[in-house]
Amino acid sequence: MPMTELPLEKAFMLIEPGPVLLVTTRDGGRNNIMTITWHMVMDFTPRIALTTGPWNYSYRALRHTGECVLAVPAADLAEKTVSIGDCSGADVDKFQKFGLTPLPAAEVKAPLIAECLACLECRVETYLESPGIFVLEGVRAWIDREKKERRTFHANGDGTFAVDGETLNLRDRMKDKLPAGV
Repeated sequence: MPMTELPLEKAFMLIEPGPVLLVTTRDGGRNNIMTITWHMVMDFTPRIALTTGPWNYSYRALRHTGECVLAVPAADLAEKTVSIGDCSGADVDKFQKFGLTPLPAAEVKAPLIAECLACLECRVETYLESPGIFVLEGVRAWIDREKKERRTFHANGDGTFAVDGETLNLRDRMKDKLPAGV
């Protein structure tokens, strides 16, 4: 079957990053949560890039405080995560509205989310204004090893999501052996 042309504005759907993340901030004594799918790992330090801008309430807190937490929701939080992204922290306390528990972080003022699989405390290393990219440096990482649901979910870019499935273990083919799962 020959290939057919895809509208260029839909091409991002082919390489959409994942997993979906929740970004927490704390500014002026107020916690907030933002859902984000536009991010990427830049290196192992870890350094992560994410895209947002002035249209987003969390943008101001990121610019002002220079810190956040990247929280990794598992598939059991998929519906809440999408709903979090569909309202503004300017209008609602998202922790209260969605029944999530803020936990104190060790290095930043932004809270961890107790219900998430993992959290990464971050500081803003730089902000690239023209493309609207925050480069974050991870400073402390947390994982809930007892959480039953460990599958993450990934945005397809059209309102549908893919949930992690079977894991392929190909460690024996890698030059540098990595430790077994987190």
